[in-house]
Amino acid sequence: MLYYIIKRILQVIPVIIGVTLILFILMYVIPEDPARLILEKGATEQALQNLREKMGIDKPLYVQYWRYIKQLAQGDLGTSYRYRRPVSDILADHYPNSIKLALAAIVVEIVIGILAGIISAVKRYTFWDTLVTISTTLAVCVPVYWLGMMLQVIFGLKLGLLPMSGMGDGSIKYYILPSITLASVSTAYVARMMRGSLLEVMANDYIMTAYAKGLPSSIVIGKHALKNALIPVVTLIGMDLGSLMGGAILTETVFSWPGVGRTIYLAILQRDAPVVIGGTLVLVVIFVFINLVVDIIYAWLDPRIRYERREITV
Repeated sequence: MLYYIIKRILQVIPVIIGVTLILFILMYVIPEDPARLILEKGATEQALQNLREKMGIDKPLYVQYWRYIKQLAQGDLGTSYRYRRPVSDILADHYPNSIKLALAAIVVEIVIGILAGIISAVKRYTFWDTLVTISTTLAVCVPVYWLGMMLQVIFGLKLGLLPMSGMGDGSIKYYILPSITLASVSTAYVARMMRGSLLEVMANDYIMTAYAKGLPSSIVIGKHALKNALIPVVTLIGMDLGSLMGGAILTETVFSWPGVGRTIYLAILQRDAPVVIGGTLVLVVIFVFINLVVDIIYAWLDPRIRYERREITV
């Protein structure tokens, strides 16, 4: 097990380095002078040049990148061009809001996704199965931003039941629409996987034996089938938690949610490269870390995974 954990951790390092390199190149090839963003309009050329030298942006790209990597090694994500604040402080102000929204979305995904999948599997080839299939297909196909705007129009503008945007006082009503929007696609995948996994388990011999003994369906499904069917579903939900914790730029932008995703979106519009790179890097690290934890837990629960992967590498 220790070998497997060390190997998975070592695989994460090149991913993070590659992300920093790609982001750094993408942001620094944009034809925008950071010195002009920081200094007020009308600054002299000499003042601009002095600031470029102080920031080190007059150096070649590889020199700037190496300097940035050394700053990262010290836990420094840089300073925002617009707000003149450390990027880590800006992210710390907004990330709790993204975590709250992600947890609300996970609750929606677990409750609706698993329940819909169980109903679809138990009521196979009935109206309910068809309804779940159509609903999940639409949820996957419909763009997230369009769904969010439709929910705003229907429940916020037309019916006036729920807030259309913002976080307000932090009450539950502000979480309903953005959490449903954020969890829509993931909920559809969970429902489909729950249905397929439960049908596969119910086809096993021990399930047939339980039915032959005269046990009611509720006992067979709830006590015997559901436990084994949930294993791949829990893995999927764990991976979704990583992506949801990583932020949701579209959802947070549509609902004006004060999270990291919206902060990165505004930073892109403002050409604030340190916030874009630092924010995206933090999201990637969190996503990779949560997936790593889920992968390790899954390998602990099912030893065949780590042994099979070790045999492949040997």
